[in-house]
Amino acid sequence: MTQMTLTFDAVSEATPGPKWAARWARSWPSYEAWFIARGGDNGPSRTDCRTAIERYMPELTTVYDRLVAVAGGSDRAARFLSTWCPPTYLGGCSLAAIASKKHVRLVRNYDLSPELNEGLLLRTQWLGRPVMGMVEFLWGLSDGINDAGLSVALAYGGRSETGVGFGITTIVRYVLETCNTVDDALAVLDRVPSHMAYNLVLADASGRTASVEMAPGGGMTKMPLAVATNHQGGAPAADRPTFTRTFELRSHLEKLQIKPRKLNRQFLKAPLLQDRYSKGETPNV
Repeated sequence: MTQMTLTFDAVSEATPGPKWAARWARSWPSYEAWFIARGGDNGPSRTDCRTAIERYMPELTTVYDRLVAVAGGSDRAARFLSTWCPPTYLGGCSLAAIASKKHVRLVRNYDLSPELNEGLLLRTQWLGRPVMGMVEFLWGLSDGINDAGLSVALAYGGRSETGVGFGITTIVRYVLETCNTVDDALAVLDRVPSHMAYNLVLADASGRTASVEMAPGGGMTKMPLAVATNHQGGAPAADRPTFTRTFELRSHLEKLQIKPRKLNRQFLKAPLLQDRYSKGETPNV
């Protein structure tokens, strides 16, 4: 097994301030290089990016403006932080949610190399409510939970085509900032377009669980079971299915018959536990 060490930072800051600014200063040089190399400067204008947030995520407009200001206010930073029609990025995960009368659990893994994980657990109250999750793209979330007990996690949908929409991590942030239940979240996901194919698994405090497939450019499909890996039903063949083992992993998750409290143990052993990062075949974020 590959042995790697990753240090996680747990940060609590109610509104974007010195702590978030320090993280921006630390991470932006690498993100800026990635943004330029992937053609981000040829994307939508700063005005178009903010207009998209006002249209689809109006509650986040003031937060977005504050983040841009704290980040220094540059045109490139503003367009990057909007994640409106961003450069292509991928990921790899397996997700499952199980509920009983007493317990609700949503568990996910992170199949990419730990080197591609930002390692930041951030707790905020940007719109007044507590939201906590693992950060991607400096303010989006790959997974998280809010004060109502709503939790969400994402997995790559298995195809690299793009459409007009937001980076999925910003959508996850928006869901947790504005929704209380799975049904609230499904309504949001149905109207806010994702720029790429992603799968989401959700659970709330009532024990309601759900899984959805987000299509590039908009559109959401509800799935029968609250599990997800790195492909979508009825879509073109998944990228690198042999390496990601996406069909094998989904089959394993679909067959699970366990109590919620034991779900995490499944992700600590084969086939859900994967460690072949050194082969360099995993999609790069």
